[in-house]
Amino acid sequence: MEQLTALIVASPIVAMLVLCITYGIGDFIGTLTKAWIPSVFVVAVLFLLGYWTFFPKDIVALAGMGAPLGGTLAIMICITHMGTSISLDELKKQWKIIVICLAGLAGMIAACLLICPHFVDFNYIISGLPPLTGGIVAATMMQEAAQNLGLERAAVLAICMYVCQGFAGYPLTAIMLKREGRNLLKDYRSGKVKKVAHTGEIDEVNGKFATETKKRKKLIPDIPNKYYSTAVSLATILVVAYLSSLISTWTGTFMGVYAINQAVIALILGIAATELGFLRPNVLKENGCFNFIMFILMMYVFSGLNSATPALLLEILGPLVFIIVVGVAGMCIVATIAGKILKVSTYMAIATSLTALYGFPPNYVLTDEASKALASNEDEKNYLMDNMLPQMIVGGFVTVTITSVIIASVFIPMLRA
Repeated sequence: MEQLTALIVASPIVAMLVLCITYGIGDFIGTLTKAWIPSVFVVAVLFLLGYWTFFPKDIVALAGMGAPLGGTLAIMICITHMGTSISLDELKKQWKIIVICLAGLAGMIAACLLICPHFVDFNYIISGLPPLTGGIVAATMMQEAAQNLGLERAAVLAICMYVCQGFAGYPLTAIMLKREGRNLLKDYRSGKVKKVAHTGEIDEVNGKFATETKKRKKLIPDIPNKYYSTAVSLATILVVAYLSSLISTWTGTFMGVYAINQAVIALILGIAATELGFLRPNVLKENGCFNFIMFILMMYVFSGLNSATPALLLEILGPLVFIIVVGVAGMCIVATIAGKILKVSTYMAIATSLTALYGFPPNYVLTDEASKALASNEDEKNYLMDNMLPQMIVGGFVTVTITSVIIASVFIPMLRA
């Protein structure tokens, strides 16, 4: 093991090779099991085992995918790209999903605050809930707040909650998406939905793919294709990303630690820039960079497991699992009720709410994997993706990107020294 570790440390090529093999095994098992065992779940387990055996703690950095490439750059590029994949019309269409996700988060918080205090230390609940409702920003906020009060175990639990919450979310989401996908395909194959060429848009009125996209005049004219190189397209993304960081810094001058996160601004500006014509729709897909940027980002996300040692996990395992079980149960129950009221599929209501446990990019990966496993041809896969992916992306945006940061800011004063 020591020799293998030394080999990885000595060569960035070997470090990258090991990461590619690890991710490839996850993809293979996900495809082999038709997404019943999601690839992201397999990769997370392999990363844990790797860190506990021969992975250097900084293997992702050794492979050249650490910060800032795997951190700020990849995150901001992908978040801005997400804005190009969601139009304002799509957000309006998904208002029911937004309501369901917010209801699910309310159910998670209510269940934990009502039930957990009888069994778990209150500071564990307060430090663990914001990360459970979202991502790394909320986890970092709670970790710092707990450390400032001398609550070391609560601080560790906040980060471990962020690291481990996906283990509950990945398989449960995969089940929900596959059941939703089967129902969608049943209608598609029976002829209730007209089979037409894929355009990426769905006609909400008649429930079929639109055969033509509505062309709208935009403020900024398109750059001719012969000049629109990969470098130019990335430059347009980075202009929006940099502007987002400037605005975020500006909000910090009067909001302090509660400044609007730059990722939130990047997503909003990504949508606006696409509507204006500065960014092209699905820009990373168009320039061929999406899959590689996604790989870098996923490696960076899984690098967060390097601090989850067996001893540390065992120490807080009980409270951690209890909070996750109670929280997820509360979320699923309330999301189901909200889905029934709004006439949204129970499977989709639960799946979109569960995006709080992992956000982007796993929400994309899980949807793509389930669609690929169920579809018998490309048209069926496109149909599934167009019916499930917008909801999953909006769900992740509502829960992880925005709401979890707000929840963290509300919970910080509730920590008890």
